[in-house]
Amino acid sequence: MKRVMLTVAYDGTAYHGWQLEPTGITVEEVLNRQLSALLGEEIRVSGASRTDAGVHAKGNLCVLDTESRIPPEKIAAALNPYLPKDIVVIRSEETAPGFHPRRCDSIKTYEYTILNRALPDPLRCRYVAHFRRPLDAARMQEAAAALIGEHDFAAFCAAGSQALTTVRRITALTVRREGDEIRIRVSGTGFLYNMVRIISGTLMQAGLGALPPEELPRILASGDRSQAGPTAPPEGLCLEKIDLYPEGFPEGLW
Repeated sequence: MKRVMLTVAYDGTAYHGWQLEPTGITVEEVLNRQLSALLGEEIRVSGASRTDAGVHAKGNLCVLDTESRIPPEKIAAALNPYLPKDIVVIRSEETAPGFHPRRCDSIKTYEYTILNRALPDPLRCRYVAHFRRPLDAARMQEAAAALIGEHDFAAFCAAGSQALTTVRRITALTVRREGDEIRIRVSGTGFLYNMVRIISGTLMQAGLGALPPEELPRILASGDRSQAGPTAPPEGLCLEKIDLYPEGFPEGLW
C-alpha cells in the first residue's frame, strides 16, 4: 500500500465545493470516481483545504492510499485525460504512510480578486467579483494591517463553523491594485468558514470609505460577526498554494 499526494488545480464554478455533498457534484467526488476507475480499486481522497462552492484553486492538496503498480509520479499524467477540463492534477508524488497535509504545519495562501470598474467583464466573470463603485486600495491595506498576527477571528467566521477554536494566525495580508483589478492576498496557518471572503468584504467596506480602517481592532475584539462586513462572492476567491512544513515551522518564519 502506498500513500500518494496530489496537487490539484480546478475552476470551482460548476462544483459544490471540494468536500463530498449530497446536494451536488464536488471536486472530491470527481477525483474519487476517476481515480477508482484508473487504479482499479475504491479510492477516497482526503483534501487539505475544503474550498466552498464556486471557489477556485491553483494548488490544493489531497492524499490517497493505493495498491496500484502505477508509479506514484505517473498517476497525474495517467489521470488527467479522464478528468473534466476544469480539474487538473498538476503533480502526484509518493509520501510517507500516514502523512496528511492537514496534520502538519502549513501556510495556506488565498487571493481574492475584485474587478473594480463600472461594467463587468464577461471574459473574467468566473474569476473576479465585480464591484462598480471605486475602491481605495491604500485604505484597504491600512485596514488589513490590523488583521496580521494571531487573533480570535470569531467576527470573521460564518455561522455553521465546526471549528474547535476561532483563533487563527495570519502571516501576511496585502492589498494591491493592478489596473482595474484589486487583489487581496492573505496567508495564514488556517482559516475559518468563509473567513477570507468576510475579510475581503470588510476590506471593501474600508475601501469605500464606509468603514474607518482604525475600526478593525474593535471589530476583531467584538467577536461579533455582525460587526464585520458582508461575505464577498465566491467567484473572486482562489486557493493559490499550500506550503507544508512536516518538521515544524522554520525559525524566523513569523
